[in-house]
Amino acid sequence: MKVESFNKKNIQQETVNNIISEIRDYINFKNLEPGDKLPSERMLSDRFGVSRNNLREAIQTLEFYGLLQCVPQSGTYLANIGVVALNGMISDILSLNDPDFKSLVETRILLELKTVRLASLRRTEEQLKQMKDALEAYTEKALKGEDAVQEDLLFHLAIAKASGNSTMNTFMLIITPEIITNFAKYHVCDENQAILGIEEHKAIYKAIKNMDPQEAKEKMKLHFRSLYKYCYNVDL
Repeated sequence: MKVESFNKKNIQQETVNNIISEIRDYINFKNLEPGDKLPSERMLSDRFGVSRNNLREAIQTLEFYGLLQCVPQSGTYLANIGVVALNGMISDILSLNDPDFKSLVETRILLELKTVRLASLRRTEEQLKQMKDALEAYTEKALKGEDAVQEDLLFHLAIAKASGNSTMNTFMLIITPEIITNFAKYHVCDENQAILGIEEHKAIYKAIKNMDPQEAKEKMKLHFRSLYKYCYNVDL
């Protein structure tokens, strides 16, 4: 994965956010109430001047948060929620799509201190092998002085998957692209940190392999110490 691909993804997200704003404005302009039906996708895409694919993604986002209800062979309806609450929730949704780097770091640390404990209790031999493969790929690049951010995160994603918690795994998949982009943008990981990361990753892997949740959590916490200090200038 390259940073350029994530820039493209960000542009796509901005387009979807604009459509969500258009939908909100349309609802307010038409004074729609809970249970009212929205125009067809074709009519809305024509009205907003956007592609139906992008419109569909915006509608699916609002449906995911429970603001719209899509009924097959019938149409899209406003959910049973007041307009004031709907406007507030849409504003929150739009702000969620533009997290700052520190928020991403906090979220990642909170998630991974949980997932690493669960992974050490639930991991399978196949999942352990996936972690080892990612660790070896990271080690190879780091020793060559090459950018190993993606391999680093693949190791952590393998841990999230091994946790057996699909929600935590999904959250990790959601925030990972933004983390990669910001790592490149702010030059967070230098060569020395990457080399240090090899031993830290090995320690985490060993604790998971030994099925020691407390040790796994402590090694993960140690691994994040430098990143936390980078963002907040305080120790973790």
